[in-house]
Amino acid sequence: MTVAWLADVLLWCTLINYAVLIVWFVVFMFAHEWLYQLHGRWFRLSAEQFDTIHYAGMAVYKLGVLLLNLVPYLALCVVG
Repeated sequence: MTVAWLADVLLWCTLINYAVLIVWFVVFMFAHEWLYQLHGRWFRLSAEQFDTIHYAGMAVYKLGVLLLNLVPYLALCVVG
């Protein structure tokens, strides 16, 4: 396993994770009512709670992508 290979893997992981985040955001924005009704079958949440949970989830996911994928990639680029 070389540094260049590991950097490539981290770059692809970052891109794929950001694609997942963008899809999550688009579905949340344009299919909000459908998504709320779907989750409403399983959990008793108000619309404000539902929005807060999704917003916080997106923030934590984005932070995870930044800290676990993008920062190590940038560190390998600097070192390599």
